[in-house]
Amino acid sequence: MSLNPALLAVRLLFELTAIASFGVYGWRVFESPWRFILVVALPIVAAALWGTFAVPGDPSRSGAAPVAVAGPVRLAVEVAVLFGGAALLWAAGLPRWALVSGAALVVYHLLAYDRITWLLTRGKSA
Repeated sequence: MSLNPALLAVRLLFELTAIASFGVYGWRVFESPWRFILVVALPIVAAALWGTFAVPGDPSRSGAAPVAVAGPVRLAVEVAVLFGGAALLWAAGLPRWALVSGAALVVYHLLAYDRITWLLTRGKSA
């Protein structure tokens, strides 16, 4: 599978936006001192999930997999982080940003159907 560099760049922006959204949620929803802890901890947890679980040989990454998982599991991690970021924007009282983010993610995933198909057909040993 060859990946469109433009879609990879867009995905990077979505990744960064989603991870930042976890911090926004921590800041807007919780009171001190929790807000100071969660504004850092929530994005770190999201980034750790994103970076740890990978499909071996994934052409959108280095090909290495710190923790090798099947394609559907990786897709679940991606959906949880990306759409979770949009959901947390909603929960943080930013519904317009949440809707824009969610709609853009749906469009992206429709355009990246080849990657979705690739992930769904990859077992752990792939």
